[in-house]
Amino acid sequence: MTITLFVSILTVGAVVSGLLTEAVKKWYENMKKDYSSNMIALINAVVVGGGGTSVTYMLLGVGWTVNNIICLILMAVCVWLGSMIGYDKILQLIKQFSDIKKE
Repeated sequence: MTITLFVSILTVGAVVSGLLTEAVKKWYENMKKDYSSNMIALINAVVVGGGGTSVTYMLLGVGWTVNNIICLILMAVCVWLGSMIGYDKILQLIKQFSDIKKE
């Protein structure tokens, strides 16, 4: 995978994942249910980042090598971080993980 392709998929994936996350959050708010925005962003990023990279591989005829699968996993993580808005969201996520350990 070239750097240009990686950045292109990352940019589109982060935008789509961010918009999808906001839509799901609004749906939860309208249903008056509690939710964790970071977990919603994680699930959306895995689906959008991993799925988008998989579709790109198939459309471009890229082979399924170990390196490309590692890039697919890294893409899901990068899209997740890109779709989380700002540094405060990352700190909130770390706090949520530490609260899970305490309980």
